[in-house]
Amino acid sequence: MTLRILSGSENQEPEGILDDFARERGVNIEMEYQGSLDIMRTLQGERIDYDAVWPASSLWLTAGETRYRVKHAQSISITPVVFGIRQGLAEELGFVGTEVSVSDLLSAIQAGELEFCMTSATQSNSGCSAYIGFLYALLGNPDVITSENLQTPGLAEQITQLLSGVDRSSGSSDWLKDLFLTGGYDAMVNYECLVISANQELEARGEETLYAVYPYDGLSIADSPLGYVDNGDAEKEQAFLDLQEYLLSDEVQNEIQRTGRRTGYEGVSAENADVFRADWGVQPDRVLSPIRMPSTDVLMECLDLYQTQFRKPSLTVYCLDYSGSMEGTGREQMVEAMSQILIQENAEQNLLQASEHEVNILIPFEGYPRDVYTAVGNGEELEALYTQVEAEEAVGGTDIYYAAMEGLRQLKNYDLSQYTPAIILLTDGVSDGSFSDFRDGYEAFGADVPVFSIMFGSADPTQLEELAELTHARVFDGREDLIGAFRSVKGYN
Repeated sequence: MTLRILSGSENQEPEGILDDFARERGVNIEMEYQGSLDIMRTLQGERIDYDAVWPASSLWLTAGETRYRVKHAQSISITPVVFGIRQGLAEELGFVGTEVSVSDLLSAIQAGELEFCMTSATQSNSGCSAYIGFLYALLGNPDVITSENLQTPGLAEQITQLLSGVDRSSGSSDWLKDLFLTGGYDAMVNYECLVISANQELEARGEETLYAVYPYDGLSIADSPLGYVDNGDAEKEQAFLDLQEYLLSDEVQNEIQRTGRRTGYEGVSAENADVFRADWGVQPDRVLSPIRMPSTDVLMECLDLYQTQFRKPSLTVYCLDYSGSMEGTGREQMVEAMSQILIQENAEQNLLQASEHEVNILIPFEGYPRDVYTAVGNGEELEALYTQVEAEEAVGGTDIYYAAMEGLRQLKNYDLSQYTPAIILLTDGVSDGSFSDFRDGYEAFGADVPVFSIMFGSADPTQLEELAELTHARVFDGREDLIGAFRSVKGYN
């Protein structure tokens, strides 16, 4: 028997605990990881092609499960969303050994003393939870955030200033931790358990660890509910209940604590105190009193404001491969992909819409960049880019490196500190040109600009993976899940 579980990425680390159950009970467990909003949308669909769902927060069950097909949902673990700040910087900011408010964090950001990595609020639970916590604190801690609260004078300016401190973003919490570990960043907003995990690796490397800061007036938590999707299979339902009972058993709950996840709202067992280390700022005895999340309608209004007004503007260069090898299916897939991001009616369906201050640059290329087209904002200028996307023909050779270098040259025209910059290659990944020349040019450029790739046609990821590794980025497959690929890549900027 196979149990297919749709899960948030934060459950990748304790996946080994599920393997033990699978071996003992003879049940095959298949985990598929998606962002929180993707899980919510799956729950809202006509069909749920999974046996169980395991999002980071009950919030996404409430928002997505309108047809009452999920049952037996129980919290498996609990982890708060915290700021993990380099120990030395936390000391300089006066955040060590004291209570820290969201206003304290905002003051440090306004003074240019703090920048941080955070997942996208429209793609990941940790980013969404942190963002709602920021709003809650800046609004003076109402019982619950209402639509009227969001019109409070001064709120937009404050939350925009706070989010201006984001220097790298991500579409998933687990990958944000991996990104942070590539080095060069001062702080990240993430789950307490992933800050602990990052510190374990940093300490093993002999590098400076993070100090956990809990914004006392805007603390949010992930309660990790595991629920069964009722498709009328009694045998699978029993297997699910056995799995849930196993995960909630005292022995396994203790194992879960060893991964840095709490199993209750007050404290951890004495034998696991060595995981939740006080010298890292972790507070296992802190009683968790989380904020109350808004209703689904207000939550979606908050996310729309984040995407269109509050977040740091994106500065995105799209390098589109119109070489001969993309003719036919590859070109068709790429044009369809761009329709999902440039046509705002489409983009809005997946919370991918542009903000009024962002910049989108289009570079069609073959063996060389054909031209450069720029659109500022989210109006007619942006949608006009799609007309150009449709007009280009696939012909000639391919040089992804030449196109990406042209993207870097275009970025030199902007103050990158005011944007979240990225280059996105849409290509089949088969290229002439020199990676080493691009590497030299990228290193001389001197800025942290990721080069993401979305593959189409008869894709070969080899060269694209090299670019991703060099620039701390990733490669996505646009052929299997076009919307998922774009939601993932846009989650990073």
